[in-house]
Amino acid sequence: MRARSATAIVGAITAIGVLLAASGCGSNAESDGNTAKPADIRLYGTDGNMANSFGEALKDSPGVLAGMKGTTPLTPLSEDFKRRVKALDPTLTDFNYAGESYDAVVIAALAAEAGKSTEGGSIAKQIIGVTTGDNVCDSVAACLNAARSGKSFKYRGISLRGSGFTSVGEPSSAMYGVLNFGTTNTIDDAKTEFVGAGDEKTEDKTPPPAAGNAGKTPKPPLKYGLLLPKTGALGFMGAPMFAASKLAIKEINEAGGVLGQPVQVEEGDDGTNPDVAKATAAQFISKGVAVIIGAGASGVTKAVIPQVAQAGRVIISPSATSDELTKFDDKGFFFRTSPPDVLQAKAVADIIMRDGHTKVAIIARDDTYGNGLAQGVRADLTAAGIKPDNILIKMYEAKDKYEKDDGPRLFNKIGTDIKAFGATGILVVGFDESALAIKALVTQGVKQGPKS
Repeated sequence: MRARSATAIVGAITAIGVLLAASGCGSNAESDGNTAKPADIRLYGTDGNMANSFGEALKDSPGVLAGMKGTTPLTPLSEDFKRRVKALDPTLTDFNYAGESYDAVVIAALAAEAGKSTEGGSIAKQIIGVTTGDNVCDSVAACLNAARSGKSFKYRGISLRGSGFTSVGEPSSAMYGVLNFGTTNTIDDAKTEFVGAGDEKTEDKTPPPAAGNAGKTPKPPLKYGLLLPKTGALGFMGAPMFAASKLAIKEINEAGGVLGQPVQVEEGDDGTNPDVAKATAAQFISKGVAVIIGAGASGVTKAVIPQVAQAGRVIISPSATSDELTKFDDKGFFFRTSPPDVLQAKAVADIIMRDGHTKVAIIARDDTYGNGLAQGVRADLTAAGIKPDNILIKMYEAKDKYEKDDGPRLFNKIGTDIKAFGATGILVVGFDESALAIKALVTQGVKQGPKS
């Protein structure tokens, strides 16, 4: 597998910039000639904290998120899909990465059926092809029937809509949601906007290898392992991913299963922690799991890929977005249904620029995810005209848990530095610990201004 070309990346960035400019993302920036009026202080976020479940971490600070805006990979979801997912988990308040999780499970099942094998290596060779064939199918049953008949087809599901995978096994195009928190620390759905991103021309149309002979001997049932966050810093975002994955498994079995047998599933926790994830992955491998759905965070995913690849199993993440994973040596076994952060960085930078900020601070986790997004946003802001000296990046150690005293001490120092810097746009790239960063800003007197 080769990395996405530079031309494709430029095309993708240009596309999302144009779409965001056309969408009018609730900007409060006004111009007089070429001079923008000073912007009020505003918070921004990314996919790790732009969720209703994150707002629950700030129940003791009513309204503190009001006006915060940000991005997450998100496709407009039908009421029917949300109903089906909530039937498995009625407690859901978010659907972040639900579509990507559902599609990850379905794509693996189609690859196994198309390749006439439930062995990891065979499945891996078919995955890109089931998203880039000749004839569109948009339901589990229809696509499984096409795979059983040996027809060329391309799956179009919940998140994978416009085009299929690139040669490195990630979406060639995707959708982002521009989200806004309301006065109750929850997402104001009425203000959500959707923009497209990516370059459909980077879809890999190379035909997959011919399927093997299924023969009369029954193949072992296809077994999945759900390596998603139940605990740790990303635990608050795991519920919709679990529910959507289990919905896909249910609907695959209702459509006849794979190779004539029901698919099976093992459920585990990645802990938002490399060590926890590796231990869970080892259990999956020992139980004959052929396809692992996960992990949730980019850094955790990066940590388990070598282990899973060495065992010859497929790993598909619905939510690991770090650009670093595009070029990571995965031996051909890693795929993802979430788009890389080169697109999200551009989206966030465009929103910040449209709101008229000329001095920006970025608070980010010091890990694969946080570093990649922070540096990407800085590069895009600089390219858009903000002076390098007017961009401050404050990284913090990524921990499973911040102790009662250590957390406030760490983030209060960051809040003090940002106040002294005088940023009006403040981007927080993190998981549940983002609540500590926001509380520290308030403690230091850095508060959001009037909302547009």
